[in-house]
Amino acid sequence: MKATRLITMGLCLILLCAPKAMAQDIEDSPGSSDHPLVTRYSGSFIDGYEVKDFDSYTLPLGPAIQDESGGRVPADEARLEGKITRILYRGPEGRSTLEILRNYETALEAAGFETLFSCSPDDCGRLFHWIFYEEREQRILNTRTSGSAFDIPQELRYLAAKGSVGDTTVHISVLVAFDAGFSELSKRPVTLLEIVESEAMETGMVTVNAEAMAEGIDATGHIAIYGIYFDTDSAEIKPESLPTLKEISKLLQNRPDLELLVVGHTDNQGTYDHNMDLSSRRAEAVARALVREYGISEIRLRAAGVGYLSPVASNDTEPGRGMNRRVELVKQ
Repeated sequence: MKATRLITMGLCLILLCAPKAMAQDIEDSPGSSDHPLVTRYSGSFIDGYEVKDFDSYTLPLGPAIQDESGGRVPADEARLEGKITRILYRGPEGRSTLEILRNYETALEAAGFETLFSCSPDDCGRLFHWIFYEEREQRILNTRTSGSAFDIPQELRYLAAKGSVGDTTVHISVLVAFDAGFSELSKRPVTLLEIVESEAMETGMVTVNAEAMAEGIDATGHIAIYGIYFDTDSAEIKPESLPTLKEISKLLQNRPDLELLVVGHTDNQGTYDHNMDLSSRRAEAVARALVREYGISEIRLRAAGVGYLSPVASNDTEPGRGMNRRVELVKQ
């Protein structure tokens, strides 16, 4: 019932908040549609559309600042994983970016969403749009005009919000601007709506059993474990980690003389101190679960966190960062 209510409110409120219903004058991009949780500002059409069933996403929660390479990064962020829907809308002429953003904000708040961050042209930071739409792989290229939607943005505004639908956590990002280009569409406000639905991904596809763990430890003295899952910035073990924990406990039960270091690793996103603390807390959570849930003697386990000090892949790509986020079992 809660999920149904939220979906209904999201659909109705964004439609009703528009000053008056306006007809859509241009057809949507082929194969595109509104998301069932959040619909378009009345009179808009879809110029770009992209859906990924499961991927990573960085949600900006602070203004744009310059990184060491001269690029633009958010001063604060949340790293998410889940189903990602990206919709690029072109709004009707005569509507301001403030009016459109306020409609989304009002509808989301009424549907129970919490605003995490918002900014205006004065405080979003220089080149804030680069965080979303600078690199080619960030752009939606469904139509001739969708790829250049934020080439020369003006009156840029942004909103990040968080809510829930049943057991699914939903983050919503809304970026609105005028693109000061030379096409007829430049007279219309453009909105990039991005929705991240975070829920447990399908597991059991790859299994590292106790025998494989033993072989790896005997061969190299350690083995990387990727079947233990945490929410972003959390040290609480997710339920889908239980099969892997069970295999680790089986390894320890089969090898009663084996003592292990449980070592937490992170990628390099965030500060050094934060990652050192997070990796330590995650390692401690794994060791604690083995002791409490599986009866392993605590004197056989020692937890430690090394943050991003020992990468196994480049942190410049998401696949590489995914490999660096791991727990390792190291023979003492």
